[in-house]
Amino acid sequence: METAHLVHPTITVGNYIVDGWRLKPRRTRILAAGGNNTTNVRLLINNNNVVVQQRLLPIKSASKVDVERLMNILHQDLLHVFDDDHIFDLMVYDKNIKFQDPITKFDNIIGYLFYIDMLKLVFTPNVHIHWIKQTGSYEITTRWAVEMTISFLPWKPSLVITGTSVIGINPTNGKFCSHVDYWDSIDNNDYFSLEGFMDIIKQLHTCNNSPELEAPKYQILKRTATYEVRRYSPFISVKTQSGKLARSTGFNDEAGLPDPNKNDVSCLRSIQGGFAAVLKFSGKHTEDIVRAKQKLLRSSLLLDGLKPKDGRVPDRYNDLLGTVSPMKVGK
Repeated sequence: METAHLVHPTITVGNYIVDGWRLKPRRTRILAAGGNNTTNVRLLINNNNVVVQQRLLPIKSASKVDVERLMNILHQDLLHVFDDDHIFDLMVYDKNIKFQDPITKFDNIIGYLFYIDMLKLVFTPNVHIHWIKQTGSYEITTRWAVEMTISFLPWKPSLVITGTSVIGINPTNGKFCSHVDYWDSIDNNDYFSLEGFMDIIKQLHTCNNSPELEAPKYQILKRTATYEVRRYSPFISVKTQSGKLARSTGFNDEAGLPDPNKNDVSCLRSIQGGFAAVLKFSGKHTEDIVRAKQKLLRSSLLLDGLKPKDGRVPDRYNDLLGTVSPMKVGK
């Protein structure tokens, strides 16, 4: 009897479709796609006819799923998800991958990639991946922050969303099969979340027309409905005799920052940077209001399990638009 070879055949076995193996006259155990069992088949060649005998067995996971390798691929994909020249390794994504966030839902890889392209087209997104780790036998979790600007609108609103993603791995093929996002700024993360939709609308109505100050550089680690947790780079704090307070990595007369050599400067202080919780509010910057906002900020942090240190540093860039009150937070 001669051995026959088929190149990527497709054979229907009962209600199962088995594909992609080398056909030999011996017992072969293969996975049957689309079912909850594997199929033990006997393939015999007799007068150029194929005889298939089947027996259903309990399903087993793929022998080894290299989660470490998948995490490395996922980290690069998420980090460069909006780069024009980034190419996804579609071999590690299930064609029926399910994606969901509070306002979006897709059930296949085509919708998944369409959503990414749409965000790149409408916004100017910038992604920060804070950490990624394995949280289950077939589960990876990552914490991220996304900042997006809608440049075609006259007021150029910015969207900031932070949260976690839980990515599931199909144990039968070792591919990503689900991706669910959870936003820090809302409580209801189920689809479709009216709370999530209103969070986006609220940010779209925020006008970013404050003076182009050389502001302190920071990275947003977490944004909730009440506050932001930021990591600041070192900067300089300047306070004038008129009460104007500015914070900068340098001085820029054109941006409206005071000249430290002029008599109007009453205090010049170097800040080492670090972590801070920030609560934004608009209106008058009186001591009573600042204390009330500080109390709200502290209670919100404690409620979320964070431990704030004593003290506060008020920031006031523009009296017309409002003030910002940050408070140091233990890491």
